[in-house]
Amino acid sequence: MKKTYFITPFFIARRTAISCFYDEGLDFECNKCSACCRLSPGYVYLSQRDLTSLCQWFKLSEEEFIEKYCRWVGYYEGKEALALVELKNYDCIFWNKDSGCTAYGARPIQCSTYPFWSWILKDRDSWNSISKDCPGINKGKHWTKEQIDEQRSLYVHNEPITR
Repeated sequence: MKKTYFITPFFIARRTAISCFYDEGLDFECNKCSACCRLSPGYVYLSQRDLTSLCQWFKLSEEEFIEKYCRWVGYYEGKEALALVELKNYDCIFWNKDSGCTAYGARPIQCSTYPFWSWILKDRDSWNSISKDCPGINKGKHWTKEQIDEQRSLYVHNEPITR
């Protein structure tokens, strides 16, 4: 009698574990140069968690905080997303030349998870290309794959406030 084996998705997932370039971890330590916070345009989207944390940090209501520090910007599917204002020279609204980030203890997930963003972790070339702008990449603290994946997951699942 011939035996029949059924291959379940769980079995396939276990047998075909996808390896990535950071299986052995990566080195990164922020040296607070602020290159990721200034001098180039971009959006820092705010989730409800980010907004709540920043409001507590600055001791402002949501309405006061949004009026003072935020703007609505175009987002996907015709929506707008809440984002931090940036200055005319593209510096983050919270960046200060003397003290760095004035919201560091409550900085948004997008900021705190840098450089472990999905598009940067796509492959070794993407990771290394960011090192040209970020002197902390490939230096300092060693992050395990699990730690990196946790940061990446926080970034990926941090949904901005939209309208």
